[in-house]
Amino acid sequence: MPMQPWFSDAKLGIFIHYGIYAVDGVPESWSFYTGQVPHERYMRQLDGFTASRYDPGAWAELFVRAGARYAVLTARHHDGVALWGTAQSGLNVPAHTPAGRDLVAGYTDALREHGLRVGLYYSHSDWNHPDYASVSHPDPGRGMEELNTNRFVAPADGVEDLAAWARYLVYRDAQVGELVGRYRPDLLWFDGEWERSESQWRMRELSGLILSLAPETVLNARMLSYGDYATPEQGVPIVPPDGPWELCLTVNDSWGFQRDDHRHKSVGQLVRYFTETIGMGGNLLLGVGPREDGTIPAEQAERLEGLGAWIGRHSRAVYGTVAGLPAGHHYGPSTLSADRRTLYLVCLDIPRESVAVRGVRNAVRRVRVLGTGAELDHRVVGGLHDVPGVLWIDAPRAADLDEQATVLAVELDGELDLYQGAGRT
Repeated sequence: MPMQPWFSDAKLGIFIHYGIYAVDGVPESWSFYTGQVPHERYMRQLDGFTASRYDPGAWAELFVRAGARYAVLTARHHDGVALWGTAQSGLNVPAHTPAGRDLVAGYTDALREHGLRVGLYYSHSDWNHPDYASVSHPDPGRGMEELNTNRFVAPADGVEDLAAWARYLVYRDAQVGELVGRYRPDLLWFDGEWERSESQWRMRELSGLILSLAPETVLNARMLSYGDYATPEQGVPIVPPDGPWELCLTVNDSWGFQRDDHRHKSVGQLVRYFTETIGMGGNLLLGVGPREDGTIPAEQAERLEGLGAWIGRHSRAVYGTVAGLPAGHHYGPSTLSADRRTLYLVCLDIPRESVAVRGVRNAVRRVRVLGTGAELDHRVVGGLHDVPGVLWIDAPRAADLDEQATVLAVELDGELDLYQGAGRT
């Protein structure tokens, strides 16, 4: 089935890591996997998880102000604690925490009320399930040997129990079926796939189950060969992945809430990440970590608001666009209107004398500063036969510059015709 068109035009999503790990502010699941926190202490956080100020409507309103079109909530991370009242054996927030209620239902309802697409994160792995550490990866690959030695992942004695693994897959499939059947998410964001092979996970059967219940569900690439789009993390790729993709990025350095992590990216840095990502045809999935009570820290909310304000001033360069110029044509990100007749040049640094664009064969009708409408003089210098000259655009006045990044709208005479040759010799 072809990729759902809403995804590629969404541009921005919000990734919400919310779970019991916010009680002590420790890394989600990984803190007990690595031994940073004793397993018993990690699990005692169940007793302190209240969600006492959980307001998914306020979340949704913030995400809309941020300019997001979808969000992804950690319905169940590797620690196995489900945020909904699963009917399967296992840990869940309604039954095992003071929160005492389904947190996924309120989230999905609130997002839909505000016109946002619903994404749910689910980890294939469950490091607390009694049947999970029952088999080993057949070929973990170099540097991944811990997959077959960590006690939460593989059998300690190396002896596999295939019956236990079969029971685990029944549990996983039933939980995924609950998520799809109850909440009808637009997107399922899987994780943990590296711990088993595709055949061990029975990915083909899982994909078939999901799509039989909801054929339009978007699946990420952590469904391995049954995923719809790639999910690089924490760094803009130098070369974009083939096909649809999404950069997963945290506002600070942590996915979940960690009270001592104050290394928040500035609004300007987030604008840079965002424009570089959409300029290469991807989406940005920006991660926030609510406190255990359900409130999003002010430092993170302020940055979402700041990014949203920039997007609001430059929405024509964001929504309804495709990837812009390849590297080397313009020193900064760019996008291209869907009809391929308007280039949007992002100037991350203040232009001094002029902005240069190489390789555009089209005549230019006009150039304007997006947001203020100021028109800029421009001219083409040089060129020979089929090799176009350089388009020089006069720098905007100081009054027309944007605090984070200025965008120039270059209206072309026809669809973009780009030269990428070696020049005439």
